Amino acid sequence: MKLRSLSITVLAATLNLMAVPGRADEDVGAYLAALQARYQNDFTAAAEHFTRALARDPSNPALMENAIASLVGLGEIDRAVPIAQRIEDADLLSQVAHMVLIADEGRREAYDELLDRVYRNRGVGELADGLISAWAHMGKGDMKTALELFDEVADQRGLRSFAVYHKALALASVGDFESAEQIFAGESDGPMQRTRRGTMAWAQVLSQLERNEEAVKIIDEVFGTDLDPEITELRRQLAENERLTFSIIGGARDGVAEVFFSLGRALQVDAGQDYVLLYARIAEYLTPDNVDAILMTAELLENLQRHELATTAYRRVPRDHPSHYLAELGRGEALRRSGKVDAAVEVLEQLSQTHADVPVVHVSLGDLYRQLEDFGGSAKAYDRALELYAERDNDQWFVHYARGISYERLGEWEKAEADFRKALELNPEHPQVLNYLGYSMVEKRINLDEALDMIERAVAARPDSGYIVDSLGWVLYRLGRYEEAIGHMERAAELEPVDPVVNDHLGDVLWAVGRYQEAIFQWHRALSFVDQGESASDVDPERIRRKLEVGLDQVLEEEGSAPLRVVDDDG
Repeated sequence: MKLRSLSITVLAATLNLMAVPGRADEDVGAYLAALQARYQNDFTAAAEHFTRALARDPSNPALMENAIASLVGLGEIDRAVPIAQRIEDADLLSQVAHMVLIADEGRREAYDELLDRVYRNRGVGELADGLISAWAHMGKGDMKTALELFDEVADQRGLRSFAVYHKALALASVGDFESAEQIFAGESDGPMQRTRRGTMAWAQVLSQLERNEEAVKIIDEVFGTDLDPEITELRRQLAENERLTFSIIGGARDGVAEVFFSLGRALQVDAGQDYVLLYARIAEYLTPDNVDAILMTAELLENLQRHELATTAYRRVPRDHPSHYLAELGRGEALRRSGKVDAAVEVLEQLSQTHADVPVVHVSLGDLYRQLEDFGGSAKAYDRALELYAERDNDQWFVHYARGISYERLGEWEKAEADFRKALELNPEHPQVLNYLGYSMVEKRINLDEALDMIERAVAARPDSGYIVDSLGWVLYRLGRYEEAIGHMERAAELEPVDPVVNDHLGDVLWAVGRYQEAIFQWHRALSFVDQGESASDVDPERIRRKLEVGLDQVLEEEGSAPLRVVDDDG
């Protein structure tokens, strides 16, 4: 399917319009405001500016296309339909306008109009149009032609997995569960990629065929033992031999929505987030109760830094839906990223009560507390998460690592070290864990040889990580191997040029080898990267100022630390 970048195409077209002689200054200002809002994915402001500009210049193609894209990003597709129709009436080609009109026709179940649109090459693209045509014929009751069209799409190179998936859904939606199951199982038309949504559909098909035991095995194979509440409930129903209804697709309109949803998921790998959002919004428009589409929309909005819109989207997931907790996790993160930290904490605290048996809820709460530097709160949340994971026989290296950080910041080193070593036991050679444990031992001036070995292994795994390279230079400094440390510290400063800790460390190493003016320069740089009136958690600006006054040797003496010394040839 041929894709186009709306942000680039429309931006260029609108900039050309700004060069029209005689345009009033206020019109140019409006264009600039609209473009800036569009560039920043501020769909609310962009929709307002572009629709206002359209009132003054209603036949401008670039303005119309920009207005449509902004309104779809905002989720107000009904407002975009009349503008898209104007583009169509003017016999102009616009993919986003075609998408909006397909959404309108699909929602009205105007299948003749859909088919005519595809026939006139006013669709989305080759793959989407083929699938939409098949669903439209099914909507008209012509199942034979629908299946033939699914097969035609499947015969095209690279499109088979999409086509057979939709064919299986279509067969299941009309009750032909035997044929659908053969496709899902790969016995005909396969193989098919096992997505989450596809696996759920397959399980429902098997249940309709009274083959619940097979469905349970497939769920276990695909999802393992750490199941989210929706899959947990699905598995429970199957294990208790309940006969599940097929609910993924209810008819042709749902099928058209699934085209946009499944293509949107596939496009996330290569296409821009604003472009994929068009697909998610249209899938949601066609099936407003499709929680998967709602969550996809919310995730995309988060990625686009539109946290308030993401929060609104997450709130649309019903409280009684099994995925409500996922929506609340997303809402908490969106609130945090928008600066509403107290509200984020409240959301996750409540979720830890209502979904107390879900480990990831407590991990998310722990992560939030850790970001807020409430290490007591984070350690407590991680404790509960690890208890729940233990009950599921599912060790989690990251939770041990995160709790280890919390304990280290709380000054409980024995607990921290135990967690770091447990994380390495579960995930050997992970560079982050090796670096954190190694660096912590360097700072405590214990086990320096082991720390050096760990950090060297971390650098070998992540040679372009400035923080890990800094750790290597710093452990060599602690060992008195100053000349060896210089190269690594300079490399770390290249990789992290504005980090105060890295620049402070480089200054110390330069001082240790007698390059005093360079050391002073680096300490001044470190100070410039520390917020005025604040101390970064890992750097003390007052200590840096003291080094600038009297030098590192005097500071070490005042602190009662060992003086600088270079190791001899025997190490």
